Amino acid sequence: MPRSLLSIFDLDKKDIEKLINRSFKLRTLKKSGKSINTLKRKSVGMIFEKLSTRTRISFEVGINELGGQALYTNPADMQLGRGETIADTARVMSSYLDGVIIRTYDHERIIEFERNATVPIINALTNIEHPCQIISDLFTLKDKGLDLERMKLAYIGDGNNVANTLIGAAGIMGFQISVSTPKGFEPDKNVLKEAKNLKNGKIQISNNPKQAVKNADVLYTDVWISMGQENDSRKKEQIFKPYQINRALLSKARPKALVMHCLPAHRGKEISDEVVDGPNSIVFEQAANRLIVGKAILEMCFSD
Repeated sequence: MPRSLLSIFDLDKKDIEKLINRSFKLRTLKKSGKSINTLKRKSVGMIFEKLSTRTRISFEVGINELGGQALYTNPADMQLGRGETIADTARVMSSYLDGVIIRTYDHERIIEFERNATVPIINALTNIEHPCQIISDLFTLKDKGLDLERMKLAYIGDGNNVANTLIGAAGIMGFQISVSTPKGFEPDKNVLKEAKNLKNGKIQISNNPKQAVKNADVLYTDVWISMGQENDSRKKEQIFKPYQINRALLSKARPKALVMHCLPAHRGKEISDEVVDGPNSIVFEQAANRLIVGKAILEMCFSD
């Protein structure tokens, strides 16, 4: 049945496994040329307060390929940008649409929107979580032959929404995650607590990137400067220099460790050119899979 996806914690292990298995099926069906109309006659709104390339395009194409219609907007195009409340916007949009995808800054905004909506809502990124990205990443790793329950993933860099969601996924799926950030830039404490309360994954937080990547099957990073934090960029880049994923750091992981980045990459900062374009990198496969997995998520949330 239709449901909202605001947080990785809205899913359990079986939910994630179903999404991954459905993604494999959808990829096979696409290659065979078969059309799927699970969103036929469905209209899906997209409110994007933050810029997007992969998330927006993959969802718009995915909705179209499933037989639905996407309506993209940003607050500047809406009365929401002129002071209409989130609650009123949610009520009105629910009367027109079969679901809404939201990409925003403050996680509380999407919670308030969902609370007042009568249709399912998908979190396309907030300052706390990025669940669609991480579900897609798990599909990518499964596709590369990794055991999602036994792998070790090392996340190096800023303790941002991607790091938070990876921690949540580790708690749900049971894999080992080692997160290394500079002091003061650790992941969200509430997310960490919720993940640890599941008593499933092995979660380690440190300030030592060399220690974090030891025996890692996967190295993952993201931008150091998230959207809306540009004023602090120079100072932050100096603090984060030791946390770049480069050839030297990669050499301390397992010999065939995979490298991931959710993009866009600031080359020469959080990741070096030689790594992002190197043989261990699956960055662009990771990006391509956003379409396939996005369709599985769309079906879960919006199809009858």
